[in-house]
Amino acid sequence: MSRLVETVLPARLGTPFRWLIASSWTSNLGDGIAMAAGPLLVASLTDDARLVALGATVQWLPPLLFGLLAGALADRWDRRRIVLVVNWVRVLVLGVLTTTIGTGHASIVLVLAVLFALGTAEVFADNAAQTFLPMLVRRDDLALANSRLQTGFITVNKLAGPPLGAALFAAGAVWPFAGQALLVAAAALLVARIVLPAVPRDPERRSHLGRDIAEGFRWTVRHPAVRTLVLTIFIFNITFGAAWSVLVLYATRRLGLGEIGFGLLTTVSAVGGLVGGVIYGWITRRVSLGNLMRIGLIVETLTHLGLALTRQAWVAIGIFFLFGVHELVWGTTSVSVRQRAVPRALQGRVGSVYAVGVFGGLVVGSAVGGVLAEHWGVTAPFWFAFAGSALFVVLIWGQLRHVAHTDDAPEPLPEDDTPAQRAVDAPEPEVRER
Repeated sequence: MSRLVETVLPARLGTPFRWLIASSWTSNLGDGIAMAAGPLLVASLTDDARLVALGATVQWLPPLLFGLLAGALADRWDRRRIVLVVNWVRVLVLGVLTTTIGTGHASIVLVLAVLFALGTAEVFADNAAQTFLPMLVRRDDLALANSRLQTGFITVNKLAGPPLGAALFAAGAVWPFAGQALLVAAAALLVARIVLPAVPRDPERRSHLGRDIAEGFRWTVRHPAVRTLVLTIFIFNITFGAAWSVLVLYATRRLGLGEIGFGLLTTVSAVGGLVGGVIYGWITRRVSLGNLMRIGLIVETLTHLGLALTRQAWVAIGIFFLFGVHELVWGTTSVSVRQRAVPRALQGRVGSVYAVGVFGGLVVGSAVGGVLAEHWGVTAPFWFAFAGSALFVVLIWGQLRHVAHTDDAPEPLPEDDTPAQRAVDAPEPEVRER
């Protein structure tokens, strides 16, 4: 058993990392349950494809609205405390949702409002939590630590969570959200066990929040690799969001799958992600990062085409498996590129710029997907996704060469001779466990 633990979570990553990954896996199991139960709850309250797509939009909109603010606050405030407070807020909101469902007072308006509130809370928690890893492990171990987080995310969030959420929803609409509340509470207790090293901040350099946000944005624009990643994820999430916002309708109407079958699609994708995690090291030793990105964009483009063409559930299941492999490889690569390139004092703000690109694309895409599905059927968003992705691959192809040059040391902050920057470049303090 100890050998298995050492293989999965090497001791050199430290005990605080093990508390972090335990919290991440616990929280993500709850999110995976809601991943299936949320769309099913919305679809049970309305037949309007635009409202179903709106259910995705209200969860993807908060990062676009509050992402930059969350990043600036994460670089100013105690990051661990942000995660703790926000997770308890999520528990409270989930308690309200559970009560309304259990008493029969849930309405589409109330559910959409609760989903928006949960999405807003997650913006602040997720942005702060994503800055933990570079503070807890060595730079050379970031890829390994990220692959462990990604593998756990896929296992519990996409493999175990969705079918469990669908099964719980079939047993009673209240159960998946009550379960998520308990899991988020447990994740908060696990985060409380972590003690982070202090983030060096120069009180003389304290500026307005707007200037802090602008500094993170300017740094992102100047860095070729990170800029390319943000642009790519924004455009590709427009196409992805258009298709995935009506996925529950595609699964039930096009493929003829029921509630459990809808959960199965994300489960199969998660299995593909696990395979991607196993072979990730082998792939990166043989394929450059730039070519890895190019291959991934082609795979995602063909995913939309395949789903638009097929009516067979078994074909769609195979496509979802391959997409899961791509999603793990892409996600691990992109987050490692960012964390290796960005100075610690800017991790929150640059991460928030990336998040705005992620969710800005999803919001635009989900709005487009709902309209297309309502007027031209549930496959229309997939055809739009294929055409848009194919066009962007052609346009971005040459820019992906920037990603190949990401092993250099992080670029300094603009004022690289200030006391704050010298503190950032100083050796990291020892991480203590409480």
